[in-house]
Amino acid sequence: MKYDAIIIGSGQAGNPLSRELADLGWTVALLERAHLGGTCINTGCTPTKTMVHRAQVAHYARHAARWGVRSGQIDVDLESIVRQKDHIVQSFRDGLQRQVDRRPNLRLYRGQARFVSPHRLEVGEHLLESEKIFIDTGARPLIPTIPGLDRVDYLTNESIMGLTRLPAHLVVLGGGYVGLEFGQMFRRFGSRVTVIHNSEQILPREDPEVAAELQKALATEGVDFLLGARTTAIEKKEGSIILTVEGNQGLSTVTGSNILVATGRLPNSDDLGVDKAGIEIDKKGFIKVNGRLETNVPGIWALGDVKGGPAFTHISYNDFQIVYGNLVKGRGLSVDNRIVPYCVFTDPQLGCTGMTEKEARAKGYQLKIGKIPMTGVARALERDETAGLMKIVVDATNDHILGASLLCPEAGELVQILVALMLANQPYTLLKEAIYIHPTLAEGFFSLMEDVKPVK
Repeated sequence: MKYDAIIIGSGQAGNPLSRELADLGWTVALLERAHLGGTCINTGCTPTKTMVHRAQVAHYARHAARWGVRSGQIDVDLESIVRQKDHIVQSFRDGLQRQVDRRPNLRLYRGQARFVSPHRLEVGEHLLESEKIFIDTGARPLIPTIPGLDRVDYLTNESIMGLTRLPAHLVVLGGGYVGLEFGQMFRRFGSRVTVIHNSEQILPREDPEVAAELQKALATEGVDFLLGARTTAIEKKEGSIILTVEGNQGLSTVTGSNILVATGRLPNSDDLGVDKAGIEIDKKGFIKVNGRLETNVPGIWALGDVKGGPAFTHISYNDFQIVYGNLVKGRGLSVDNRIVPYCVFTDPQLGCTGMTEKEARAKGYQLKIGKIPMTGVARALERDETAGLMKIVVDATNDHILGASLLCPEAGELVQILVALMLANQPYTLLKEAIYIHPTLAEGFFSLMEDVKPVK
């Protein structure tokens, strides 16, 4: 069967691309081996942020006395939370299915897709071909090689959201974005949590003082950290899981009830038959693309997590915007130099955009830096949620924002204000003269912009 376009994977790039091309009158084949919606809807943003919210409710209820509110015994019904999460996920899947069903020229094939040649694919008993093929197969948890890990029932970001019984002691391998979100979530549900991370700093990409402030906030809630530590062996003994850990103080052991593996992501390219298509991949398996997301094979593109780079849903969607804009509208868009905001949904949230200070220094920029603690923001004081800080990195030669790190309540919303200024190519000084609603967290930008000064 020949199509105008074949899209492999129904994630946040593949779904809108299939619909938009179909609406142009193209015949489109959408290939999906599991559920519609990809990582975001099924095992990523939608379910995790649903559960993060429930954990925040539990946190507020349990600590209500801090705000002068009396509450009784707080019990978390994890089974009910999982049902709520599953209901939302299913409703999103159903919505996507309806979008497919209403387009007669969009055909959904379910099953594993494999290339048999550059522009031909097998899906079950079907042989499909097209001059235009788009790969949006995403990524999956990377499981490290640790002796004994394969003999215990470890959890991943996918399977942990199916638990209906609270772990007594959750040991998290990895102090990155995924590990910290789940670590705080289950601590707030009532589990004891220990995070083991091989770096001396959680969130190694971030600036040290930002990471340290977040670690302090999580530790205040009772999350334990073993940093600069490497797990060398794992065994199950008398119903418990025992980890041997090598760190700065030598060997030690950690005993837990459950292990969450959050040590990175692996691209879903290894079972696509990319070799038969002649598609180049890097040593980690990510598909190589140019700035327009084209592979080395003409007529084949890669979008989303499978191509490497920032692994965020909104990046996948922007990949769709770039490919569609170039293919249909001839716009000449590229991923080069795009402004990438993101948020870690811990509490406080970490909302970031652009470069960190250490990245900007490595690139040789002359810098101005502004930084204020949240204890200096009136709205944070009123809410009694003062953990965190705001930081902005500025190009000293033209006063344009290079990046920002906001560690505070609603940081994912606040950072978008700075993104808009960056997109408009305007200097940070424009915000010094802005009018902010009082009292809001955004009002903290007054003090932040006043603190901007040259640094060596």
